[in-house]
Amino acid sequence: MRRGRGARERIVSASQQLFRDQGINNTGIDQLCAVAEVSKRTLYQHFSGKDELIAECLRRFDPNILPEVFDRADLAPRERLLAAFDVHAPLCPFIAAAVEIPEPDHPARVYARDYKKAFAARLTDTAREAGANNPEQLGEQLAMLLDGASARSRVLNTETLATATAIATVLVDNAIPTAAVPLGRGGNPSAETGRVPDAATSSADNEGESGW
Repeated sequence: MRRGRGARERIVSASQQLFRDQGINNTGIDQLCAVAEVSKRTLYQHFSGKDELIAECLRRFDPNILPEVFDRADLAPRERLLAAFDVHAPLCPFIAAAVEIPEPDHPARVYARDYKKAFAARLTDTAREAGANNPEQLGEQLAMLLDGASARSRVLNTETLATATAIATVLVDNAIPTAAVPLGRGGNPSAETGRVPDAATSSADNEGESGW
């Protein structure tokens, strides 16, 4: 066992790794303590139990709701909506937690639900800024599309985000009148037509980026 400071961070780091690699239910306290190099006594000094630890891992995943996309001043609102499809993880940890934990009032399930609502709200706000006819509908459509693509990628063990991006482009084009597309960098629309690059090209250009 390692002594000294940093035990809490080692516990969280080990939990994030194990939950991601082998799942929440397959990770026991004994294994978690072994990987974190702490005793059970130390773990319970920092966390009341596994439930609180799961919730803490989720809280740390994306506390500010994808600022690398939604807070980008160099992209027009329409571009930010599609950029959300370029930053992704192999499987959304909030979906993974909800699948593994049946109790709806579990702290992790509550946080996952709050996160998904907050994520959809950011999409809705961006859609409204972009001039969408029905920003609430577009925000919910894009949120559902992202979640579906994440789950389908895991089930099929293949990449589905390029297809999801192409679908998102159609949804955005239909929801945002051309005249409402804001100007991008330098006071010019994105590309000559005021639209973002082709979905497949955009996905390829951003391949390898990490995030949601």
